[in-house]
Amino acid sequence: MLTDTQAILDPSDPKERLIVALDFPSAAPARTFLTQLGGTCRWLKVGMELYYAEGNSFVQELRTLGYEVFLDLKFHDIPNTVAGAIRSASTAGATLLTLHAAGGAVMMEAAAHAASQLSASPRLLAVTVLTSMDSAQLAGIGITDTPADQVLRLAKLAWASGIRGMVCSAEEVALLRSTLGPSAELVVPGIRPAGTAIGDQKRVASPADAIRRGASRLVVGRPITHAAAPQAAAEAILAEIASAL
Repeated sequence: MLTDTQAILDPSDPKERLIVALDFPSAAPARTFLTQLGGTCRWLKVGMELYYAEGNSFVQELRTLGYEVFLDLKFHDIPNTVAGAIRSASTAGATLLTLHAAGGAVMMEAAAHAASQLSASPRLLAVTVLTSMDSAQLAGIGITDTPADQVLRLAKLAWASGIRGMVCSAEEVALLRSTLGPSAELVVPGIRPAGTAIGDQKRVASPADAIRRGASRLVVGRPITHAAAPQAAAEAILAEIASAL
């Protein structure tokens, strides 16, 4: 397990750089997909849809199978509630766990403190600006800064609150890498290999581009889960990552 001061990332190993998003409504199709993936990947993301259907038991199942789990629940509530949620979710054994940086400094400090008290602590990642949002959508909620400015503001706030990992788009990852330094865990969703559909994402990049810009890990969902041959799709992305290392 990771703690806030430990990392298992081997920068030379493409399998440590790719997180496959299990964006399924229940455990059954996720299990079927994993057989199709054929053990190609080491990291899996469990998001809200799958987690709310199956709970901690499915995360524990994945851990028993030898996978590292990125539990993407994006906690955003009052500090005491988020601290309790950190403690509850951590019992599943996830390696990475998300919360929204927009929850503010006090909330993030409470989360960081709760995680630090656990014997097997997940590493916390602060979500900055969702990759599905652009300047127009930010303006719609009253934020007139560019996505990059907002990402940097929230990342600095998270770092000052004791959070050492961030989720951002590839468009901001170089900025955060230069600002936060080599120890920051920068996880980048919105990855789309050439020729794949963008879908509901706004700020996207190819796997190689994101790695070259300073991403620690990439989250890839539909380009693998919707592929006719998921294992081949994953292997192609791993090869592209390797070419950028």
